[in-house]
Amino acid sequence: MAEGAAASSRLRLAGLCFFLQLLTIILFAAFVRYGPESDPGLCSPQSNCSRRDPEPGSGYPRFRDAHLQALLGFGFLLAFLGRYGPGSVATSLLVVAFAMQWALLAQGLFYFSPKGKIYVGAQSMVSADFCTAAVLISSGAVLGRVNPIQLLLMTLLEVPLFACNEFILLSLLGISDSGGSLTVHAFGAYFGLMVSRALRQPRVDERGEQQDAGRQPDAFAVLGTLYLWIFWPSFASATTAQDGAEPWAVLNVYFSMAASTLAAFVLSPILYEEGTLQAAQLQDAALVGTAVMGMAGEMLLTPFGALVAGFLASHLSLLGSRFLSPILSSRLKIQDTCGVHNVHGLPGVLGTLVGTLLAGLATADAYGGKLESVFPLVAQGSRTASGQAWWQLCALPLTLILAALGGSLTGEFLLREPLPRDPPPR
Repeated sequence: MAEGAAASSRLRLAGLCFFLQLLTIILFAAFVRYGPESDPGLCSPQSNCSRRDPEPGSGYPRFRDAHLQALLGFGFLLAFLGRYGPGSVATSLLVVAFAMQWALLAQGLFYFSPKGKIYVGAQSMVSADFCTAAVLISSGAVLGRVNPIQLLLMTLLEVPLFACNEFILLSLLGISDSGGSLTVHAFGAYFGLMVSRALRQPRVDERGEQQDAGRQPDAFAVLGTLYLWIFWPSFASATTAQDGAEPWAVLNVYFSMAASTLAAFVLSPILYEEGTLQAAQLQDAALVGTAVMGMAGEMLLTPFGALVAGFLASHLSLLGSRFLSPILSSRLKIQDTCGVHNVHGLPGVLGTLVGTLLAGLATADAYGGKLESVFPLVAQGSRTASGQAWWQLCALPLTLILAALGGSLTGEFLLREPLPRDPPPR
């Protein structure tokens, strides 16, 4: 019976993949075309991009780095559990392959050209990578408790909601969130957490799962950490301005990652009995530093601000892991397999608050010519710095509400699919 059920599940997965790919092929044939990306600005009328193209002509290197980060950094991030490591890498490839295509269509719906077409290019792929990253973050919250069919269905529902939230924040409200503290990290984390709550399995010992790490998952975590350090600064700065100088976002992300990693060595020995940090914990510490710099990376004028933000974010994450995670599990019935709340959710919220503060303090004297690229509405005089800060702050509850509602409804929908009783095959 077990073999028959496994064969049936594989056939259903094959059928779903066939249907989804056929659907995207039809939609691409009807609406998607290659288009020029030579026009400056947030999003030109000819291109499907939810984020601005900072330097026309440099789209491919940015897409390459962003795609490597989404594919390898997040792929290895989902591989730290001994029981699910190898299978989760294969599943993450499946999610990336579908999410990239689906994101181009979903984001393109909000940027139709007058001819009713979706024009795509390298910068459009960067936007799709941001969406894919959010989906992979959500996947970390339910890793090991969903099958590939459920992950594909979750991606099918999450991507349009992500595109809607991103369009509201970046285009309608004029929010500055180039690296995705709010739109990627916070949205992906809380969407995944609400899906996890709906899929709650009381008999699963989450703590035992998190400690079930072997030599091979440790190697995955090491590789994931290296990819984070190499490619995440490019990922976080893929939509920031580069007017002839080194972009602030790249340097600020590096400083934040360094401070957050060092902070892990400061607080971990106090909170945990283990004397040596594991590779997965170092990977989490580096991720925390990048999440908090998603919004504030291009806003910080001095390196010490990035160091302080990364240091505080790492401590917030460690404290949340030690004291808040048990509350989420016992009282709110949320199983967070990969700890996305502490690694992405809390740092994403902190990064939004830091970005809000910096927006309120923005002046033309401090930013000079970069004020136009960081806060275009403030530079144009259509919005004051305090007004910009107010809208940055309002974007936080809006995103959390959309993520929570969308995740809850998605989780209820996924319950129609039988939950896996055994871990995915290696």
